[in-house]
Amino acid sequence: QTDLDIWKDMANGTSVEKFILLGFPGTWEFQVSFVVVFALMYTLTVIGNASIIVLVWRSSNLHTPMYFFLCNLSFLEIWYTTGVVPKAIGVMLGTSQTISFSVCILQLFFLLSLGSTECFLLSVMAYDRYLAICYPLRYSSLMNSVLSVRLALSSWLGGFLAISLLAFLTSRLTFCGPDVINHFLCDIDSCLALSCSDTWPVELATFLISIIVVVASCVVTLVSYMYIISSILRIQSAHGRKKAFSTCSAHLSVVTIWYGSTMFLYVKPSAQNSLDLNKIVNTFNTVVTPLLNPFIYTLRNKEVKLALGRALQKKW
Repeated sequence: QTDLDIWKDMANGTSVEKFILLGFPGTWEFQVSFVVVFALMYTLTVIGNASIIVLVWRSSNLHTPMYFFLCNLSFLEIWYTTGVVPKAIGVMLGTSQTISFSVCILQLFFLLSLGSTECFLLSVMAYDRYLAICYPLRYSSLMNSVLSVRLALSSWLGGFLAISLLAFLTSRLTFCGPDVINHFLCDIDSCLALSCSDTWPVELATFLISIIVVVASCVVTLVSYMYIISSILRIQSAHGRKKAFSTCSAHLSVVTIWYGSTMFLYVKPSAQNSLDLNKIVNTFNTVVTPLLNPFIYTLRNKEVKLALGRALQKKW
């Protein structure tokens, strides 16, 4: 019957104008528990990342390119999780399960653009650590304020421009039904699974853009860390090696978490049918990772901890 309805819709030239998001399966109590977890993690994410921005802004000793990039990353994480969690909570509570086609494309564009920007920012931060460790005496002249602003701005522009073509191609797809998305957000795989038109151009564009954005930025990060590790190993004293490694350990932790989940989701030749697994990875990518970043940078960075201690001491 469903196939017959789809055939009738295609014959009549009609298309779906809104979708129904299923969210997570389970009882009402299970959904409420998920809402509580999502709301708590979202609150902590916003407070944690906003605190880093305020702390860097108010601490003069943190006015360096490294923390300027960290502020950009924290600002990005706030909007990245904001584009997901409020709608996901509405879906799980059953108060906002529908989403129009235009809003679906807008959410997809917004999330993928911010994700691409994060890839570029992480590679820029790796390059910054490379200059700081491999050229410590020339670092202030090589990575000056003008270059750091240009690199951050390029990351933002590059992230949004890279996804523009993909969002345009996705908006040209035809959806004849069914109109149910087995997810709590609009993503590429869900759109491809529901489209009744030829999805090959979108799949090809997704794969190529993923290669350009994710793999290319990952290669830059890996090469930077190859030089970083090589320089650290050449340091004679154990204390010097430990101090050098501590300046990039937090960034390395964030990079590992981010690229691991991102490559699973997007670097593949075609859409997979494991949408339930994609939901789990997307939850980790859009909810858990933005929460972890501020804690990783504060707990594993002595300068941030000292600045935070001084700020709290001054307040009390």
